[in-house]
Amino acid sequence: MQSNSPLSPASTLAQPIAHLMFEVGIVMMAILLLVTVLVCYAAIRYRRRAGAGDPPQNFGARKLEIAWTVAPLLVLIYIFTATLQAMRGTDPAIPRGRQPDLVIVGHQWWWEARYTDSHVVAANEIHVPAGKALLVQLESADVIHDWWVPQLGRKMDAIPGHPNLFWLKADSPGFYTGTCAEYCGAEHAWMRIGVVAESEPAFEQWSQHQLEAAAQLPASGDAAKGAALFRQMTCGNCHTIAGISAASLVGQSLVGPDLTHIASRRTLAAGRFQNTPENLANWLADPQAIKPGCHMPNFQFTDAQVHQLTAYLETLQ
Repeated sequence: MQSNSPLSPASTLAQPIAHLMFEVGIVMMAILLLVTVLVCYAAIRYRRRAGAGDPPQNFGARKLEIAWTVAPLLVLIYIFTATLQAMRGTDPAIPRGRQPDLVIVGHQWWWEARYTDSHVVAANEIHVPAGKALLVQLESADVIHDWWVPQLGRKMDAIPGHPNLFWLKADSPGFYTGTCAEYCGAEHAWMRIGVVAESEPAFEQWSQHQLEAAAQLPASGDAAKGAALFRQMTCGNCHTIAGISAASLVGQSLVGPDLTHIASRRTLAAGRFQNTPENLANWLADPQAIKPGCHMPNFQFTDAQVHQLTAYLETLQ
C-alpha cells in the first residue's frame, strides 16, 4: 500500500499542491524565526536594569512603519501568485462538451463507481489506467461528502443535486488510499477510498472481468445453500449480483454496493477491514456491531446461514 501523504504526490495533478505547501511552509517558518529573534533581542536589549529610569519614548519611525507594512504585503502577493499557479496546475480546464469517463457517487458510507464507456459498476476500490487522466463526475446520493485521495490531487465536495467535475490521474501503478473529508454522519470515519492504478492492459482486463456475470450458481454444498438464501432474503433489493439479482439501471445509483465480484476486493465495508472469509462472516452476522448506523440491517442469521452466505459470496471472484 502506498503512503497517503499529500507531501508525496503520485500525480502531476497533486504536485502543484505539494509544492505550494512546501513554499508556504518555508515562508511561515521564516516569519516565525524572524519574530522569535526580534522578541528575544528586544527582551534582552531593553530589559529593565537596576537603577535605570524610564526609557525614552519614541512616538514614530516612518521608515520602520513603511517596512513592516510593505513586507507583509509582498509576502501575501507572493502566496497569492503561487496559489493561482497551483490552482491552474491541479485543476486543468475541461474542454467544452467533454463527457465524464467515470461517475463516482458518495453514499452513507461507501463509494460507487460507474464507468461511462464500459458500463462497469464497482464499489470503494476505483480502478484507473496509470498515466491517463480521467474526467470524473462526482455526485452524492444523500448528504454532502468529500472525495480526497491526497497523493492524486485536490479535494472535491460531493453535493446532492450538484455534480462536480475534476480530473483523476495516477502517474504510476500503485494502490492509493483516501477518505471522505466532510463529516457525513455516524460512520464518516469508515468511508475510505482505494484507487488502484494499473497498466492499460491490466485495466482493460479488469474491466472485461467486471462485465462478466457471476460464476455459475453452485450446484451443491454450503455455497449452493448460500445462493438460495441470498435470493430468498431481501439482499437483492439493495445489492446487485450479475446473473442473480436485477441489474441496476445505467445512470442510477445502487442502494448497496454491487457484489458481483466482492471476493476479489481488498476490503469490506468501505475499508473497515480486510476482505477475508472470517471478516465477511462477522459482517454478515451483525453489521451494526462492526459499523454502527450503517444501512445494512442485522438479519439475525443463524451460524449455519452465515456460513452458507459466506461460502457463496467467496465464490464471487
